Amino acid sequence: MSGSGVELTHRAMAMLKAVAAGRAQMSCSCEPDLFVDGFACCDQITAHALARGGYLRPAVEGGTGRVAAELTEAGRAALEVTAAA
Repeated sequence: MSGSGVELTHRAMAMLKAVAAGRAQMSCSCEPDLFVDGFACCDQITAHALARGGYLRPAVEGGTGRVAAELTEAGRAALEVTAAA
């Protein structure tokens, strides 16, 4: 569990890795949906939690529709911690 209250499960980490690899898009909404390789992510609850927890965000501020997703500093740090383990 991180300080933001989001459990970083294997699935959550896989989502963050997909974002880091440039394979993910997000919808621009209050509960952004995540799309990986053009398909809706199977676990939108975790996608919402990652966005609310500050691990990922839309790459375009104020965008509409679907835009590229990007990691925040917290998302990059989470990947670095698991890579070092």
